Amino acid sequence: MKTQYYTATSLDGFLATEDDSLDWLFPLGDINDTGYPAFIAEVGALAMGASTYEWMVRHSEKVAESTGSNWPYEQPTWVFTHRNLPRLEGADLRFVEGAVRAVHRQMVDAAGGKNVWIVGGGDLAGQFHDAGLLDEAILQVASVTLGSGKPLFPRRVTSPPWKLLSARRIGSGFAELRYELPRGGPRGG
Repeated sequence: MKTQYYTATSLDGFLATEDDSLDWLFPLGDINDTGYPAFIAEVGALAMGASTYEWMVRHSEKVAESTGSNWPYEQPTWVFTHRNLPRLEGADLRFVEGAVRAVHRQMVDAAGGKNVWIVGGGDLAGQFHDAGLLDEAILQVASVTLGSGKPLFPRRVTSPPWKLLSARRIGSGFAELRYELPRGGPRGG
């Protein structure tokens, strides 16, 4: 069982534009050509930030067109937020706030031996990292630059550095980088 941050990023380290747009991402390739199908098969629980969840709600029709459902996940999902957010029908959602460490145990238990996926955003993944709970980062690095936007990982991590486990080309638009993150107590650098 691992806690993993799996995401797409621009070459210059942004997940989305300032206004949370992912329009730059979709023309670059088919998700089924990436490691995503094998990855999601091993996921038992998800964590996402409020902005990621709100993007899913705003784009539920587009999600339904491409996946057949306005909520493409069967796994229970913890949404970290301080606001009241609408519920998507058919989604197993738990709205939570506060420290990630307190919720992580619930997620691990619900995952039933499978992995926990930190869907987004970058700050939420950083909170799991700061708490010593993040095991792996799997980054789909896209062949575009955004110049500014929502950062991939708004933390300085220099010591110990992440350990590159693998790098592979995906079509002409992506490189998939897989990193092992040192686990233990709170870290920084």
